[in-house]
Amino acid sequence: MDVEILARIQFAFTIGFHYIYPPLSIGLGLILVIMEGLFLKTGNRIYEQAVRFWIRIFALIFGIGVATGIIMEFEFGTNWATYSKYVGDIFGSALAAEGIFAFALESGFLGILIFGWKRVSPRVHFFSTIMVFFGSLFSAVWIVVANSWQQTPAGYHIVGEGIDARAEITDFWAMVFNPSSVDRLLHVWIAAILAGAFLVLSVNAWYILHKKHLEIARPSFKIALTVAVLFSLLQLYTGHRSADGVSHNQPAKLAALEGHYDSSSRADMYLVGYVDNKHEKTMGIKIPGGLSFLIHGDFNAPVPGLKAFPPDERPSQVNSVFQFYHLMIIVGMTMIGLSLLGTWFWWKKTLFDKRWLMWIFAFSVLLPQIGNQAGWFAAEMGRQPWVVYGMLKTSDALSKMVTANQIIFSLILFTLVYIVLFALFLFLLNRKIHHGPVDYGTAEHIEEGTKRDNPILEHDPDGIYIRKKV
Repeated sequence: MDVEILARIQFAFTIGFHYIYPPLSIGLGLILVIMEGLFLKTGNRIYEQAVRFWIRIFALIFGIGVATGIIMEFEFGTNWATYSKYVGDIFGSALAAEGIFAFALESGFLGILIFGWKRVSPRVHFFSTIMVFFGSLFSAVWIVVANSWQQTPAGYHIVGEGIDARAEITDFWAMVFNPSSVDRLLHVWIAAILAGAFLVLSVNAWYILHKKHLEIARPSFKIALTVAVLFSLLQLYTGHRSADGVSHNQPAKLAALEGHYDSSSRADMYLVGYVDNKHEKTMGIKIPGGLSFLIHGDFNAPVPGLKAFPPDERPSQVNSVFQFYHLMIIVGMTMIGLSLLGTWFWWKKTLFDKRWLMWIFAFSVLLPQIGNQAGWFAAEMGRQPWVVYGMLKTSDALSKMVTANQIIFSLILFTLVYIVLFALFLFLLNRKIHHGPVDYGTAEHIEEGTKRDNPILEHDPDGIYIRKKV
């Protein structure tokens, strides 16, 4: 198989697996901030127990995310050495900022978040929770900035010629606030928050169905549902802004996303369909002129199609780009509909009586994961054949010495390791969910001597006495 295809498959596989975890940590971080804030405001121990439970799951997600993220940085040197040399000054600065300002902040306060109960004041612990959340947000900032620069380069100049050519930063802030970075960052942030919200919805729906931990599951479900409603609706706005930016900055990508070929006619908006790239036509259910209206406010306004670009400067796998993009939209609309439906029954005070709805929410954890993966693939495949848009093609970014056999061997190893990691993650996550929240507040007013002798109390892994399950 071609080295370029293998290298792209390997990177897509590693980043796709890694991208399961950072969005969960961002979204779950916001839920932790809300729950602990409610605990400090109300003094209700229910929220404390919920926070303690979700902190343990957060720590598991964070650990797996760190382990899977390191591999990608090595791939830049092994498989994409020419790319690394060409954009190292720019891409490297963003990755360094992520490590210094974001990862250090998040990991530094994570220790207090996990082990700080009863060792620091409640306000200091809450501050640590906020800092961990901000750290996860900042981490996404620098990763998205680096990737957005590849989509819409700015604030640079090229030094050297031929194989010695490389990009250097001339304006750091122009590089950071390149034409697509803000819109893409908001879109990624909200998608990540939805991933965390639907994880909380899923777990608590399972508790409600099995009539377990109801005193914690119901308020936690309502918190997550509120977050899901607000951010799923907000995602409509950021998604539109991001697509509008693509229409101005990457018109060939937009044409691929919508399966639009004709360069001098209005553009239809397909709800579902299939792109026949060989015959350069798209078939499916469409809104005539819908894309033209969204971009220009006019159903008859022309939109550049794929035929307006040379064949070697437009995506080759148009149908895949089209399908991933539309899958992302379908998932997004499904999350909006599901969260609004849940809110309706909440308002009618029958939310937790609808077992069929709780079953849907129990499996809804898959929705944001599918949407995130589909959106990422659409964005990256739609940028092809460029690895840096308009500057460096993917075929020219490969390492000159790497062979197909080497990539296949490492891909097999990564696959085996990731299978083990994912199985371990699911096992530990399942065990934590089945164990569930525990009551940390019942032993607080018991004398120290009584704690040692009381048969209904036991140590929790943090050294705190908790009530034994009867």
